[in-house]
Amino acid sequence: MKKIFVLLAALGAFCGSIQAQEKIPVLSTQELVNVCKLPASPESRSFCVGYTTAIYDTYLATRHPQRAKPYICVKQPAPARDDVISEFVKFSASNPQASDKPAAGVFLGFLAARFPCAGK
Repeated sequence: MKKIFVLLAALGAFCGSIQAQEKIPVLSTQELVNVCKLPASPESRSFCVGYTTAIYDTYLATRHPQRAKPYICVKQPAPARDDVISEFVKFSASNPQASDKPAAGVFLGFLAARFPCAGK
């Protein structure tokens, strides 16, 4: 029985080291822009809307209002998603240095610039 536990522990350590070395690809800003450019296929539009909405929703869900002041403040009524995505594509074209950066971070930066909170 001890041999089985030792074998399982060794196997777990081996698998853990393999996972630690695995590099997980991250969507670049240019890849997101390529998907979001208009006219887009229904599949591309769905991916673009879903991905950008998930970025913003994650920002809202993970920001603790008492510990971190908001830096993105979308006034209501909010602009249409397609308008915001189109602005992001233009923003990315005017900031080519960000094309190889992770899309989520650049999109959050764009949202912060486009929808700044009062008092900043």
